[in-house]
Amino acid sequence: MPGDIRYLIFDTAGGPCGIAWTPAGIVRFQLPGEDAATTRRLLLRRLPETETAAGAGAPPPDVARAVDAVRRYFAGEAVDFTGVALDLAGQSDFFLKVYEAARRVPWGRTTTYGTIARDLGAGPEMAREVGQAMAKNPVALIIPCHRVLATGGKVGGFSAPGGSSSKLKMLALEGISFAPPAPAQQSFGF
Repeated sequence: MPGDIRYLIFDTAGGPCGIAWTPAGIVRFQLPGEDAATTRRLLLRRLPETETAAGAGAPPPDVARAVDAVRRYFAGEAVDFTGVALDLAGQSDFFLKVYEAARRVPWGRTTTYGTIARDLGAGPEMAREVGQAMAKNPVALIIPCHRVLATGGKVGGFSAPGGSSSKLKMLALEGISFAPPAPAQQSFGF
């Protein structure tokens, strides 16, 4: 497998992103870093074999379509990544089920760790494990872990560059705001 991994660093309106793939699908996606070198370092950190393996390369058509979709996403367009082929070899069965459930959360919607646990037939005590799966998500955005919130609709953590503020920005792109609502009644001016 190491020789089969290729990667690409590319620009988006949100900053430089990175993507790595095998013939089976995308194995890693890196959300924007502060610059292309940082994004490359973060992408390769979990794929160290790419340094001596096939390395950078031109993406095949299916990966090129995913890159185009990511660019459209960061330009504010509603994008559906459910058709993007992934190579999640080595993930536990539970993580794969969590990732499948998270992929069903559409643009502009959110869910919670607890809801995913319940939907998978697990008790609320498994919400923490769902959170661990989200924290270890190798293809953030494509598996939209930013749409999975903590109990009570709290933002929760985010392991991407920028942490929770990046999660808030991505949710804002999708029209989801955590700002307090505007007052319903105007002042009488007394």
